Amino acid sequence: MKGSRRSFVNVLLGTSFGALLGSILYPIAKFLLPPKTVEAQPGSVVAGTVGEFKPNSGKIIKFGTKPVIVLETPGGEIRAFSAVCTHLGCTVQYREDLGHIWCACHNGHYDLNGINIAGPPPRPLPPFDVKIKDDKVFVSRRVLAAADRMRKKWLGSWFASKKT
Repeated sequence: MKGSRRSFVNVLLGTSFGALLGSILYPIAKFLLPPKTVEAQPGSVVAGTVGEFKPNSGKIIKFGTKPVIVLETPGGEIRAFSAVCTHLGCTVQYREDLGHIWCACHNGHYDLNGINIAGPPPRPLPPFDVKIKDDKVFVSRRVLAAADRMRKKWLGSWFASKKT
C-alpha cells in the first residue's frame, strides 16, 4: 500500500512541476514567436493630381506599408516604381540634377524605366501601373500575366525584368 501512495505523490508532483513549467514557458514562447498577420494591401492609391507633378520631378508615396516613387519624365509621362532599392532595401529618390532615380545608401542608379544602370543594385525596380482618371493619378500594383508569372518563377526575377 505504501508503494501506491508514493507513486501517486510522485505523479502528482511531476504533473504539478510540468504544469508550472508550461505556465512559465508558454507566455515566453508567445512573446518570442508573434503570430503571423497578413496585412491588407490596397488595390490602388491616389498619388495626387496631375497638376502636382512637374516634368523632371519625383514624389514618394505610401502604398500600404511600402514606399513607391512616382515620377514625371521630362517628356511628361508619369511612371511609378517601388522605392525600395534592390540592393539592401534603402529608399530611393529622384534626382532632378541627374535626371534619374538614385539610391543614397551605396550610390545605386536607375534610369527612368527603373532599370539599374550603375552601382551595386542587382535588379531593376519593380514597376507599378499608373492610371489617370478625373485629373487624379492612381497607382496600382502591376498584375503579371500567366506567362510572366511562369517566367519569373522558372527563370528568376532578373530574367523576367529584362523582358522587351
